Amino acid sequence: MMTPSCSTPLLRWNSLDAESAAREILPCCGSRAWADGMAAQRPFASAQQLFAASDAVWAALDEPAWREAFAAHPRIGQQDAPGATAQSLAWSGEEQCPAAGPDDAARLALAEGNRQYEERFGRIFIVCAAGRSAAEILAILQRRMQNTAAAEMLEAAEQQRQITQLRLRRWLGVN
Repeated sequence: MMTPSCSTPLLRWNSLDAESAAREILPCCGSRAWADGMAAQRPFASAQQLFAASDAVWAALDEPAWREAFAAHPRIGQQDAPGATAQSLAWSGEEQCPAAGPDDAARLALAEGNRQYEERFGRIFIVCAAGRSAAEILAILQRRMQNTAAAEMLEAAEQQRQITQLRLRRWLGVN
């Protein structure tokens, strides 16, 4: 049974067939396994239930599913990614807006940091960039370059979890 806290977008999404529901929520994360897992757990009575389920589904996924989600993001400072949906790219642009500021030196340093990160870890650098400046993101990137591969995979997964939570809130229109 739906509660009064259940938003109209959530009510509508709950009523979709599983394939349509997975396709619609996919831009919030980028992992098909996550989207399928979320669609399979419907209906959700509230946004809070959806948020909790998202974390649980994400935590239960394997590394290839995490990598698929990472690949759906453009590099920090760029605007395209091969695995991204149009909605995901729009959200990425909003999230990275402060990092795309007028500081050319910071942008160049981020581009070089992205290159070094990809060389070291074999995937794009992912960070929850919302509200962070290019300098802040660069400092995070430099710190994370010191991580072991295993520690960095967990750090990247946590950053993706945070991004997914922000996007779910946008998708539902809740704060």
